[in-house]
Amino acid sequence: MAERSTAAVDVADNGGDEPLAAKADKATNDGTAQAEDTEGASPQTPENPKGHDGGRARSEAVPATPDVHSGHKLAERYRLEECVTRLDGFSSWRAVDEKLRRAVGVHLLPANHPRARSVLAAARSSALLGDPRFVQVLDAVEEDDLVYVVHEWLPDATELTALLAAGPMDAHDAYQLVSQLSHAMAAAHREGLTHLRLTPGAVLRSSTGQYRIRGLAVNAALRGITSERPLRQDTEAIGALLYAALTKRWPYENDAYGLSGLPKGMGLIAPDQVRAGVHRGLSELAMRALANDGATASRQEPPCTTPDELAKAVAAMPRVLPPEPTFAAQPVYQQPVYQRTTYQQGTYGRPSTHPSSVTQPVLAAPPAPLQSRTGRVLKWSVSALLIAALGLGSWQLAEILLDQRKGSDDTGVTQPTDDEKPAPAPPKRLTIADATEFMPDGSGIKPGDVQNVIDDDSSTAWVTNRYLGFANFGNLPQRRQGSGIIVDLGKVQNVRSIDVDMYRSGQTTAVLAADPDASSSPSSSADFPQQIVGKKIAGKTLKEELEKPVRTRYVLIHITELPADGTGGYRGGINDISVLG
Repeated sequence: MAERSTAAVDVADNGGDEPLAAKADKATNDGTAQAEDTEGASPQTPENPKGHDGGRARSEAVPATPDVHSGHKLAERYRLEECVTRLDGFSSWRAVDEKLRRAVGVHLLPANHPRARSVLAAARSSALLGDPRFVQVLDAVEEDDLVYVVHEWLPDATELTALLAAGPMDAHDAYQLVSQLSHAMAAAHREGLTHLRLTPGAVLRSSTGQYRIRGLAVNAALRGITSERPLRQDTEAIGALLYAALTKRWPYENDAYGLSGLPKGMGLIAPDQVRAGVHRGLSELAMRALANDGATASRQEPPCTTPDELAKAVAAMPRVLPPEPTFAAQPVYQQPVYQRTTYQQGTYGRPSTHPSSVTQPVLAAPPAPLQSRTGRVLKWSVSALLIAALGLGSWQLAEILLDQRKGSDDTGVTQPTDDEKPAPAPPKRLTIADATEFMPDGSGIKPGDVQNVIDDDSSTAWVTNRYLGFANFGNLPQRRQGSGIIVDLGKVQNVRSIDVDMYRSGQTTAVLAADPDASSSPSSSADFPQQIVGKKIAGKTLKEELEKPVRTRYVLIHITELPADGTGGYRGGINDISVLG
């Protein structure tokens, strides 16, 4: 009988005591992994100076690639459609999951392949991470003398290879690239997972601008790639991608991924020396990541040898803002040209001397102005009458206004009416001193990611695990009160408005506030008796402005049910929280 690896190990948190890589053979899940990049070489590193298959590939005799074809069906569910890679005894396919009616990717190799065990272990380790910044592994199976790994297929995402082919990125896009990749790989390394083949083909950008990494652990396992310095290798790979984004050049002498390499014999030169107009801070950051045996082109800052160090260096930089939008120039309004009418005596009824499709009437000349003495006297008389009339009218108007004022009961002090009351000042954003995970039963989900909701960075988030079967956190006993985030305003303040950027729409959410005299650590639903937003299904954004301010120090964004994630499970979370008062 075939051994199916479909157990849902992401239903509950792993506890954080043991690296996920160490748990790979204990369980399998529907978590995160990546599709295979179909062309190009591996990053060039000190261990891989020519940019081919980074790290150290084990030389071993491999059996022939499995003889399968389009239309072949795995587990009576996954129908192979198109082969995108075939080498070294394995093949990668675009396939269709007929059960869930969606496109998926499949890596396929014979069960007797010398790397089959390591591929299964890598896929299970990657799936346990459960991080949405990585393309998810959906299944890892050994069946009928075959081993195959099923992962997400993102048809609407664009490979970084295609983005770089269009030209260098602007500074804001390059900043987002290095920020998101470094934070994602730092999270993977904390769980004992490495990539070792982080190439332009392994990075995808969604339509919303989020970067997702595919092939975590799996790509290297398929090729038998190992490294004595995996953290350094992944960090240099991110630096190479940033270098390519800034210059559209590969930072080594060999051409790779459709990009030209640097001139031979010149060594590693900074991006702002390769191309004019490169953001100097990002250029410096790329050189710090591209450290070779400790050497770096940076004269002021030390090299970054791990993704975590690189992520901290990105966070320490001044934030690179997006470029100002450009607007098309508006056409200059031109005064319409009208045909001047000339007054000429004796021309009435005659045809116009100017050709025109419409006959213009010719007006008779006005009478000559009065130039005689009688005319001058008449003009002065008319002027005097006009001045007298204006003076009389002004005097009568002033008299009417005075009479009205005397007849009123006004004491002389003008009181504003209800419509004239000054509008209240607009709410101001309150400083959030701290944030914690709502853990009414004492067990957390992702407490280490809570600070992501108050960092003003929409690319980072607090995301729940993936739960199967039930939207109420898998109907687990320790999740009966749901979960969420508690923000601490530092002191009791007036809360007038709330603005929450949700990780995904469709989450059943309420926003509650603790009493002003609440203890320093409210932990249960009963500790939040004041309602800011009633229980409802939230959209992508949850906003509410209160008619009457609520005085509190602690605000709870309470999530009780999660939306479906499109893979048969349920997952939610929060990107950012803003409280206004």
